[in-house]
Amino acid sequence: MRKLKIMEHMSLDGVIQTSGDDDFPYGDWTVSYRSPAGRDEVFAAHGGRFDLLLGRRTYDMWSGFWPQAPASPMADSLNAATKYVVTHRPESLAWGPFEGLGPDIVEDIRRIKSQAGPNLILWGSSTLTSTLFEHGLADEVTLIVYPVLLGTGKRLFAEGTPPRAFELVGTKALQSGVILNTYTLAGTLKS
Repeated sequence: MRKLKIMEHMSLDGVIQTSGDDDFPYGDWTVSYRSPAGRDEVFAAHGGRFDLLLGRRTYDMWSGFWPQAPASPMADSLNAATKYVVTHRPESLAWGPFEGLGPDIVEDIRRIKSQAGPNLILWGSSTLTSTLFEHGLADEVTLIVYPVLLGTGKRLFAEGTPPRAFELVGTKALQSGVILNTYTLAGTLKS
């Protein structure tokens, strides 16, 4: 059975929104923290070969960049991955390999997880994150936390995300101040 990992760049206050989203005032707030060492750590956190679970907005942003990106381990892996895309317009998908998911994304994700293949990684969707937690579909979370407060913007864990407990299984501090924390799902929150 495949595992499903959520990976996300976020500020200390949980904001994941970047310049590609609407009229967000802070542009790409991660750029000054990027380094070759950070890139290598994020790539290593993917865990080798993987497939992607993407919301339509993330797919559209990435499909405008990664197919034309210079060859690199990250670009090559993202381009080779099967992209499972939650969309109402599967006929307009072009960056492949891909499979459009919907309208029952929960059953589609269960089906994909039950098949042989590499692990799945979800990037960039707070809506999908909540759904995955609600239905017990996420196995691991890697949060790439930047030492900034943004105060506004779309957050990874939106209001209504089901309460869950996690177990820290790894942490890595980078010289830039960015911290990669990896957690496994430990079940429902105990009070």
